[in-house]
Amino acid sequence: MLFALLCTDKPGALQLRLDTRPDHVAYLNDLNARGILKIAGPFLGADGKPTGSLVIVKADTLEEARALAEADPYAKVGLFANVKIKAYNWVFNNPEA
Repeated sequence: MLFALLCTDKPGALQLRLDTRPDHVAYLNDLNARGILKIAGPFLGADGKPTGSLVIVKADTLEEARALAEADPYAKVGLFANVKIKAYNWVFNNPEA
């Protein structure tokens, strides 16, 4: 099953995001290598700067998806104001369909 992790950065946390990005990318690269990561990228504000993240992962349960979200270095350093996790059905342009 797929889950969308909808993450919103805390206001004024751009530098924290930038400082933590190498660890975050390494984490996502590991998930990708294990076949867990499907899609990832930042949400952008009107100024073109990141304001949050969309990460879509494959997990068996909501609890597993939550654990993946909590293990993200961005989450560990407190970057996010909130994280919503929703089951997701990838219908169009899914390369695995």
